[in-house]
Amino acid sequence: MATVSIHEAKTSFPKLVDAAAKGEEIIIAKAGKPAARLVSLETLPAVRHFGALKGKIRIADDFDAPLPDELLRAFEGS
Repeated sequence: MATVSIHEAKTSFPKLVDAAAKGEEIIIAKAGKPAARLVSLETLPAVRHFGALKGKIRIADDFDAPLPDELLRAFEGS
């Protein structure tokens, strides 16, 4: 765990971010007292549960039917 001053953190921020990304914990001190902690961000993989919406949504039988002429003209700007 490294402790740096705010001034040092401002001047070497990219280096500190790289160190934190590698797992190091950096303490940023203000007037010699710890004020903030810089640590790596945990990224959690997205978990997908197939079938989670079963019975909760409904697709109409005619969902792929052609649009009415009036609505089709509106989309085409005619």
